Amino acid sequence: MADHYEVLGVPREASTEEIKKAYRKLARKLHPDVNPSPEAAEEFKLVTHAYDVLSDDEQRQRYDMGGDEGMFGGGGANFGGFGDIFETFFGGAGGGRGGGGRPRDRREKGEDAVIKVRLDLADVIFGTEYNEEIDTAVLCGTCSGSCCQPGTQPERCDVCGGSGHVRTQVRSLLGNLVTTQPCGSCQGYGERILSPCITCAGQGRVRETRPLRVPIPAGVSTGEVYRVPEAGEVGRGGGPRGDLHLRIEVETHPVFSREGDDLMATLDVSMTDAILGANATIDALDGAAEIEIKPGVQSGDEISLDGRGVTGLRSKRRGDLRVAVRVVTPTKIDAKQRALVEEFAQRAKADGPKLAEFRPGLFSKLRDKFRH
Repeated sequence: MADHYEVLGVPREASTEEIKKAYRKLARKLHPDVNPSPEAAEEFKLVTHAYDVLSDDEQRQRYDMGGDEGMFGGGGANFGGFGDIFETFFGGAGGGRGGGGRPRDRREKGEDAVIKVRLDLADVIFGTEYNEEIDTAVLCGTCSGSCCQPGTQPERCDVCGGSGHVRTQVRSLLGNLVTTQPCGSCQGYGERILSPCITCAGQGRVRETRPLRVPIPAGVSTGEVYRVPEAGEVGRGGGPRGDLHLRIEVETHPVFSREGDDLMATLDVSMTDAILGANATIDALDGAAEIEIKPGVQSGDEISLDGRGVTGLRSKRRGDLRVAVRVVTPTKIDAKQRALVEEFAQRAKADGPKLAEFRPGLFSKLRDKFRH
């Protein structure tokens, strides 16, 4: 018979922990569930037998003294080695009648909910409130999440003894192996509800339409997700609520657009106002605003109104309202108007049209401003 220490690949003075570590390493490679070859099965039997002997202090002492420890300890099967391989492949077995660890918790955390929130551009200047009715899962008012009909309570499962798991014997080359699986009678909960709540059908929660009021901070942008903790659905068995995620989508405005915390707009100015200057009142998103148009203003010039933009999401400081000027040239004029313009042209003695000096980015800058 092969030397047990050589089979496990450990020295004769190896500690119990070193022997266990070596065995687990070999078992993961040779176990029939991993390696179905006949050679691996035979080697696995040798490895398991070696571990059975060396992991037991009394048998190891007899073996080291040259004694005959016998196959599996000489008598019936010794499942000391199997306990470790079971732990390696099946996660171990707990106490109690059924084994397999703790029973399942009937209370589960509720699902998260995602809601798309459409906002007007004006809503993000100072913030707003999402106020809608939503269909969601709420705590059952009849059983308060216990899942039982009032006046009753769950009973301990008599199949698994309350452990939530049962053991099953499986025949293999090593004899009868014991596996653990959730109890089919109680679905792993360790207890059964014989009188489920009629209102929620034993779920501990019901569907209901409820009002939802959530403050939306200023400065949010399209694509941002605003998380509201524990505002989602109640879980099964009256478990804690999930979270609510508000996915923000800011509607496109016909006049204003946004660049960071600044608002952008375009102001059409007549040719005469561009020449002489003027004052104008515009309807900003947060009320009327006065704009001064200075004489000689040019298309593409920008007029900035400080603090009339969007309130920053983190800074809490408002951006600016930036207005790009677009000088509008009349396309139709009568004879008298034409005569006046011709007289003006003669008096102004302006140069004729000519190419201007190149300025990088000027064309794209003007184009982008006039889009708003």
